[in-house]
Amino acid sequence: MLKSKIHRARVTEANLNYEGSITLDPELMEAADILPYEMVHVLDIANGARLMTYAIEGRRGYGDVCINGAAAHLVHEGDIVIVLAYQTVDEETARSSRPNLVYVDENNRVARIGHEIAV
Repeated sequence: MLKSKIHRARVTEANLNYEGSITLDPELMEAADILPYEMVHVLDIANGARLMTYAIEGRRGYGDVCINGAAAHLVHEGDIVIVLAYQTVDEETARSSRPNLVYVDENNRVARIGHEIAV
């Protein structure tokens, strides 16, 4: 089940020489309930690239969304991405589960948090 989503964040850096992962502002991670080293999926709206990696904490309050390592070949600075985290739950929990949907502004600051995808 979808646990959380950071919607339409702007990539602030793409670093081919870093070991790997996606670096996120801890404020975004907390809002989305994403833990350090948790597996996440990154969807690039600019080019359709989809990848899996793990999240690490960046600088608090700076809006960091940095793609690191080999993934920097797919996702570039300035691209708009969606970061997704999933959880495995039993059926009963799944029926009542509501994800943390974090919507950000142009500076990757939390603009609002919801639990239902707007139609």
